[in-house]
Amino acid sequence: MTDVKTAESEWLDAKKTALVVIDLQNGIATPGRQLAPNSVEQVVGQASKLAQAFTEKGAFVVFVRVSTLDGKDMPNPKTDAKPNAMQRPEGWDNLIPELARFKNAHVVTKRQWGAFYGTDLDLQLRRRGIDTIVLCGISTSIGVDTTAREAFQHGYHQVFVEDAMTASTKEEHDYVVKTMFPKMGKIRTAEQVVSAMK
Repeated sequence: MTDVKTAESEWLDAKKTALVVIDLQNGIATPGRQLAPNSVEQVVGQASKLAQAFTEKGAFVVFVRVSTLDGKDMPNPKTDAKPNAMQRPEGWDNLIPELARFKNAHVVTKRQWGAFYGTDLDLQLRRRGIDTIVLCGISTSIGVDTTAREAFQHGYHQVFVEDAMTASTKEEHDYVVKTMFPKMGKIRTAEQVVSAMK
């Protein structure tokens, strides 16, 4: 766990802060899937705790999922790395049950890594006067990182919940958390975020 700093006076205004959870859906947040440094179960548990706290405070909660109509609406560039052949069984793009129970959450469907490009996320946040997003999900180095960069370019304040995200490897997670996130926002734990909600 990265050292995180928090000031006694630090707080988050529930009226101006949104929780944005990336890709906690059946085909990605699969129980027992080998991810690091945090397990799927830990990420799901912490994200659920955050969603509950935000809901209780009346804050805006956004669940982002990746889906495709026929595969042709997803990016398919030529790359050196072998494409990840994601399995798409029935219901792979449904939110996991732990999140689906939050009926008032806004659901964003994306077709690529980031949650802003090609979606209504920025519109929904701005219309509610939100200037800060609390970001978590899977994976730290892909969906979360890309969304963070997009949010940074849109001018949002950001809080990254390190114990509510994970990646394919610890090295990927640590690189993003230690080198990129400090340039775009603040790194906190789920407990710190819940305690800071006002």
